[in-house]
Amino acid sequence: MLKFINRTRLFRSMILGILFLALIVFIGILGYMLIEGYSFIDAFFMTLITMSTVGFSEVQPLSDIGKLFTSFLIIFSFGIFAYVVSTFTRYVIDGVFKNLYIDSKVKKRIAKLRNHVIVCGYGRNGCQALTGLIEHNEQVIIIESNAEIVENIREETDYLFIHGDATQDDILELAQIDKAKALITTLPIDSDNLFVVLTAKEKNPALKIISRASNDNSDIKLKRAGATNVIMPDKVGGQRMATLVVQPDIVEFVEFLLLQPSRDVSLEEVSCENIADYFVDRTIRELDVRNASGANIVGLRTESGEYVINPSPDVTLSSKDQLFVIGTPEQIKKLKNILHRNI
Repeated sequence: MLKFINRTRLFRSMILGILFLALIVFIGILGYMLIEGYSFIDAFFMTLITMSTVGFSEVQPLSDIGKLFTSFLIIFSFGIFAYVVSTFTRYVIDGVFKNLYIDSKVKKRIAKLRNHVIVCGYGRNGCQALTGLIEHNEQVIIIESNAEIVENIREETDYLFIHGDATQDDILELAQIDKAKALITTLPIDSDNLFVVLTAKEKNPALKIISRASNDNSDIKLKRAGATNVIMPDKVGGQRMATLVVQPDIVEFVEFLLLQPSRDVSLEEVSCENIADYFVDRTIRELDVRNASGANIVGLRTESGEYVINPSPDVTLSSKDQLFVIGTPEQIKKLKNILHRNI
């Protein structure tokens, strides 16, 4: 933010210097016309050669008052001219050239991405989503239309970004939408999120899309448009507040489990899509998860989308199931290895 403000101030200083320079030119022209009786062209030419100190001879011999006027014009104009040149040089080198270099590097990195996540909007929700994705080592691209926010991202982070309107087809194409695995749109206006969902689904039908919504009736429209999930921050926040009153320890425990930075113990989903043939159509009891890996299966989602909490050991596994497992990263990794290893 500070760098953006400094660059804005630098730009304003440059504009102010140019205005003062124009004022000096005007005073010079007016002075020569009144004092020496020059024509406008002669006065303009005399003012420029005086300010630039190029050493050309006078248009015509100057009177004593004209010489004094010329002396003061040199003193004032030279300082302003040097200030404008130095400010312009700083602005170009620190701003335009540097931004072009950074943007070029970012563009090349984006072109190489595969199976990445696109986050549309870098407000409060977008920033939190990005932080969570990076903690899980996901590759993320930010699409943001606000120039000030983009400048902050460029100067203060190493994030991949695109400056543009996420509702436009060409911007999503620049973000490699056809090669992405997921998209999160957190724009403040529901209609904008709807446009993003529609365009993204058209470009990549297999894309997983998470959308933000503000109005109660927007979630249905967003899901019809192709959103996989719709999150309403205000509604979720209100429910969380109520739960903190009734069952505060449960909320804090779940947040600790999901959001702890150390990740000593985590709750993760494990796909059975590539499960080893040995475990297909066998029960959780036969898998012997606890003894074999140390992790625990606390839930699963069936092929029909039904959620089973704390499934019985007699539940039969399918390659279409999604397991929810709690344990340390090492335990969960061991469980994955067991599931995908033929015995």
